[in-house]
Amino acid sequence: MEPVEINAGAWYLRALRHDELMDDRPALAELGETDSGYVSTCSAQWASDTRYTWAVCEPTTGEMLAEVIVDPTTATVRTRARQGHADAAAIAEQSVRRFAAAMLGLAIS
Repeated sequence: MEPVEINAGAWYLRALRHDELMDDRPALAELGETDSGYVSTCSAQWASDTRYTWAVCEPTTGEMLAEVIVDPTTATVRTRARQGHADAAAIAEQSVRRFAAAMLGLAIS
């Protein structure tokens, strides 16, 4: 599946990026992510339908504030947020749960 963008009210959810326009790696490092290939891995997991990952972003700048991850095998969702942005992660999680139910047929636990 191609990555799906979601409008979560005050937040914008998109695929993780590392390109000439946007680099989520500094924000991911703040979340504790140390794998330099993490963004590429997430892209491959979208393509293979093995895991879906969204960057939760401030809509005007695209700055990544949090991450939401769905594991379709276990039907679970996990979030992590940069300091001060737990609200963005919580709101985004609810939108992702609705997406998972409607579009993926998953009842997220």
